[in-house]
Amino acid sequence: MIDNKALFNISYGLFVLVARQGEKDNACIINVAQQVTSDPLQLMICVNKQNLTHDMILRTLKFNLCPLCEVSAQPTTLHKDEDPMKPFQHFGFQSGKTVDKFANCEVELRTDNGLRYLPKYINSVISCVVTKSIDLGTHTMFIAMPMEAKVLSDSPSITYAYYQQHIKPKPAAAPAATGKKKWVCEVCGYVYEGDELPTDFVCPWCKHPASDFKLME
Repeated sequence: MIDNKALFNISYGLFVLVARQGEKDNACIINVAQQVTSDPLQLMICVNKQNLTHDMILRTLKFNLCPLCEVSAQPTTLHKDEDPMKPFQHFGFQSGKTVDKFANCEVELRTDNGLRYLPKYINSVISCVVTKSIDLGTHTMFIAMPMEAKVLSDSPSITYAYYQQHIKPKPAAAPAATGKKKWVCEVCGYVYEGDELPTDFVCPWCKHPASDFKLME
């Protein structure tokens, strides 16, 4: 069953992307997802190649796309004083190669394709089957057909503007003057120091590429 409202919830925002290979579930945070055609219905996502979730999708050709929602707007399932950065720290700032991101989860919910989802931080879940993959260098673009799409709550999706204003951590304090330049990741606030920022640099926290770094004044 496809609920069009669930598809609308991916019009903008940030997402938990879930995959599974064998007995292992994994997830990461992505910020590129959209509907590309309506007949046939197809979605597009972009995933960093260094992420374990990327490798799982490439092998299994299945994923769940879950739009993150505003914490303050969902008091029925979230404590009002809960840190809105928590899903980013959990799914985005640690590697699934060393951590089981679904360990000790209080719920065991899966879509029809057998993939996990956690309703606590999301407003919808869309399960997809990949029909095409395109190499974009540091990322892979996956074109997929939704097989199931359902709405979990009326909480609004987290837009990138909302993330920047309410969730994004402040940049780490700049080190003492060393004569070297400093670049800050505009996604997570990580600061890189050096003579030049390598073009193939990947943020060790959020795994975003050098293009998401800004030179600090």
